[in-house]
Amino acid sequence: RAFRRALAAEGRADELDALLDADNTAPVVTLAALPGLAERPADAAATPYSPIGFRSAGGDPAGVVTASGGLVRVQDEGSQLAALALARAVPVRAGEKWLDLCAAPGGKTAVLAAEALAHGASLEANEVSPARAGLVRDSVAAIPLPVPVSEEDGRVRAGRGRYDRILVDAPCTGLGALRRRPESRWRRTPADLAELTGLQAELLDAAVG
Repeated sequence: RAFRRALAAEGRADELDALLDADNTAPVVTLAALPGLAERPADAAATPYSPIGFRSAGGDPAGVVTASGGLVRVQDEGSQLAALALARAVPVRAGEKWLDLCAAPGGKTAVLAAEALAHGASLEANEVSPARAGLVRDSVAAIPLPVPVSEEDGRVRAGRGRYDRILVDAPCTGLGALRRRPESRWRRTPADLAELTGLQAELLDAAVG
């Protein structure tokens, strides 16, 4: 019902069946070569939009990731683009301070760290869950740039210092990525949306303020 209403609001109600079918299609495995630190394999199929992404040729990608020392990793193209948009929307001035406010599991943080390293910026990260903050630390371990990771409520953390760029990958329902997270369709209820919408707004206000 929610998908139907959302599509109808855009005059696209006739796309509902296609959307539901697409959500049940197995996703393609996409990898990212961290900019300035790794290169896409010459024989790899490049992603259509991300300049650092490429498609897996099949099989377990762990070998490619391990061989790169962690500088190539599995990461959706959309995730790559979110980080690159923050880093490349306008030219970087040396000495800029960046913050990844809701950083786990750390894929975007890693791309931002590579971009910061290349342009003389610094990066900090935050993740309220201690266990997930550990994932962020692991994600940036191979990058020769220190990335402090705090474990605070993002609505408070954003006010600690001034930053030139803040990435807010706010908590969400996961319903926009059902190919990757099929369990979300059973875990979420309509009541979840109002709570998450409020939290998203508060995080954005904190970052902008």
